[in-house]
Amino acid sequence: MEKIKISNNELTALGINDVKILENFSRVANGLLKHGVMDKEQILANLEALIDDPMPYALKKGGKFKNLAEAVIDLRKEGKFLKQPRTNFALKQEIADFPVYGLEHIEVGALAQMKTAIKLPIAVAGALMPDAHQGYGLPIGGVLATTANTIIPFAVGVDIACRMCLSIFDLPAGVVDTETDILKGLLLDHTNFGIGGVTKTHFDTSLFDSPVWSETKTIRNLKNKAYSQLGTSGTGNHFVEWGELTVAEGALEGIPAGGYLALLSHSGSRGFGGSIADHYSKIAMSKTKLPQEAKHLAWLNLDNDRRAGILDCHEPGRRLRQRQSSRNP
Repeated sequence: MEKIKISNNELTALGINDVKILENFSRVANGLLKHGVMDKEQILANLEALIDDPMPYALKKGGKFKNLAEAVIDLRKEGKFLKQPRTNFALKQEIADFPVYGLEHIEVGALAQMKTAIKLPIAVAGALMPDAHQGYGLPIGGVLATTANTIIPFAVGVDIACRMCLSIFDLPAGVVDTETDILKGLLLDHTNFGIGGVTKTHFDTSLFDSPVWSETKTIRNLKNKAYSQLGTSGTGNHFVEWGELTVAEGALEGIPAGGYLALLSHSGSRGFGGSIADHYSKIAMSKTKLPQEAKHLAWLNLDNDRRAGILDCHEPGRRLRQRQSSRNP
């Protein structure tokens, strides 16, 4: 099991860029975490409050953060404690118009989330697709364009690496009805379903040759988990099922018109995408303060935060690349 730890990136996101005080914060924070005095969220919340106003913590006898608070006060007197600004942002007063496709089928919660997102200071345009439903911050099926070099981790979503795949077999469509037991057996023999499942056999691991797996510390730490889950499916709305596919003339290059046996699958990110989104969302929310209803739409600046070390790029100067995630239907 991976040991939970408060990273220097998470502390830097609170506004600390003095090396000495960063080391002290890290020692105290991880000591409290190791001995179970507080959970990670409580520790970070206290440290954030301490940085904003260290005096209450300095005056508290026997307080866990007393020494840190005193150190911050002393450094500030000497003009040595510098912190990155955490700006409070207000939402725009007016809601910009945005297209909504299939309004009669859109959840009320999804529409409300989109109206909040379009009021962000960095929002440029938006739209709701017919399958839109409530998500984290931005509705699933919602599209939001933002100003250049800003990225909202929760808008990218927790479904990073989630995908749909359709495989077409050169077999008649009727096989799905005549060979039910064989087809069911193939699925159960070659796919592991459910939470925590790991693969039995690796048929192709070439995707792990990609340099993307070395781009950031967060991704590197998840590589072994991803490897163990290759070829598995999760739970919830994840599925793998056989079916019939009718191909019209000229619809698919290289495939003649006709009826075929097909396999449709939806595998989620299996925790990989959730871990990536959670890591950067916590950093974004600690840096960008928004009203309660918009807090999950906090953003990072790809230029400033990379230079400050918030985005833990593997090579100096390498830009964190923004990717679109699959969205659950």
